[in-house]
Amino acid sequence: MAESNLPKSHLSIGAGRHPVQPRRVSLSVLPFVSVVMAVRDEAAYIEATLRAIFDQDYAGDLEVVVADGGSTDGTLDILEEWASKERRLTVINNPEGVVGAGLNRAIEMSTGEVLVRCDGHAELPLDYVGRAVRTLRQTGVANVGGRQLPVGNSPAQKAIAAAMGYQMVVGNARFRRSKRAGPADTVYLGVFEREALDRVGGFDPGLVRNQDYELNYRLRKAGEVVWFDPGLSVNYRPRSGLRALWRQYLDYGRWKRKMLAGNPGALAIRQLAAPALTLGLAGSIIGGLAGRAGWWILPALYGALVVGITLTELIKRPDPAALLLPAVIPIIHLGWGIGFLFLPVRRRRTLPEEGPG
Repeated sequence: MAESNLPKSHLSIGAGRHPVQPRRVSLSVLPFVSVVMAVRDEAAYIEATLRAIFDQDYAGDLEVVVADGGSTDGTLDILEEWASKERRLTVINNPEGVVGAGLNRAIEMSTGEVLVRCDGHAELPLDYVGRAVRTLRQTGVANVGGRQLPVGNSPAQKAIAAAMGYQMVVGNARFRRSKRAGPADTVYLGVFEREALDRVGGFDPGLVRNQDYELNYRLRKAGEVVWFDPGLSVNYRPRSGLRALWRQYLDYGRWKRKMLAGNPGALAIRQLAAPALTLGLAGSIIGGLAGRAGWWILPALYGALVVGITLTELIKRPDPAALLLPAVIPIIHLGWGIGFLFLPVRRRRTLPEEGPG
């Protein structure tokens, strides 16, 4: 796979060395909005996602462009049925089968001056588009996004959603926990000024994961601001099983390494926590096999953390699903760490992308 030729220098959270002038635009005329999606095998969720989009209370014009990456579970049939009844929906093919390429195809087919990124696992609240457009235009930034609120139906989904609510499990990215608006390094999904997105070249189609984080890095490097609005909260449904979660976090780790190799200035300290833990636990096991004293300290501390989070969750919400947390938490940490440290990057058809990390 060819290496990306995208910018590579260091960048602060707010903006690059030569920040652009904020684009304060009047809201007397609401902009045309295009919701863009890249999906594959989302039959279980796609109707709820589409219904939430078309139920938006946005008073301006809105269209939806969905790029399907070769669904085999009936997703495409559902999309085509919706498109036959809803003239604002356009369905296109995404032959590459990866998120970035699909989003770029959807953007190319769209006409809106504001682009709303959505995915097949997300359900936008009724006022999402209207609030995002208002914030985008009032702040003059390039991208506005909000909080990711994991929700689950199955026991595994509930446990994963619970784990994602703890900073010690998924880190301190603002889109997960913050209640304060302001500049951020990345946000969940995103609502973009089209001209800003065009100026930096859209999503990197060479990345299977971490497209959102990498795009926001390039926007900030170009002098733009990425804005976090905690009022933009979006329900997101995690993976439905532990095996799928393991594969997801292996992918997150290896593609984060790939992204950072091309953009070392994008590194956030939180991204080193899982690799450091993985190395530490591996070293402890080797030390134990070699008979070294104290080898058990780190595993014991980590075990105490996992048990502590599990007990806390059982006290907060006495749901038996919390009993899966002792499996979910190490899967997230070690999957990410092993993927980052050891796994080769493999280009494969894989959707969806669920968080900017």
